[in-house]
Amino acid sequence: MKNVLVLCTGNSCRSIIAEALINKLGNGAFKAVSAGRFPTGHIHPKSIETLIRHNVDPGKPRSKSWDEFIDMSFDYVITVCDQAANESCPLFLGDALKLHWSTPDPASVNTNDKEINEAFDSAFYLLQQQIKTELL
Repeated sequence: MKNVLVLCTGNSCRSIIAEALINKLGNGAFKAVSAGRFPTGHIHPKSIETLIRHNVDPGKPRSKSWDEFIDMSFDYVITVCDQAANESCPLFLGDALKLHWSTPDPASVNTNDKEINEAFDSAFYLLQQQIKTELL
């Protein structure tokens, strides 16, 4: 089993969606967790709604700091937002392959429900494609 750490600044949207997608699409070959540099302390409700709408079990995610994983070894460390990719990442033990999947922040859309759902769906599909292309 390959261990995957997905990083985002707030750990409330994109990294949560990527974590759940990797765990589902990996069919037991991958174990993903997610974290953030500055975790918001909550999961954006649309992240959970989007996963459920696409028949992906969200599990019981929580917004957490990447400090929780500093002593763990990973096969992959994936950043899903440009800000996290440019931050000073902590040293993770092992020879993790570092990947960056630039994904627009769906939480930045705050116009109406239709556009918000479209933004979350867009992030979902983009992450799904990256996982299928680069991990599976």
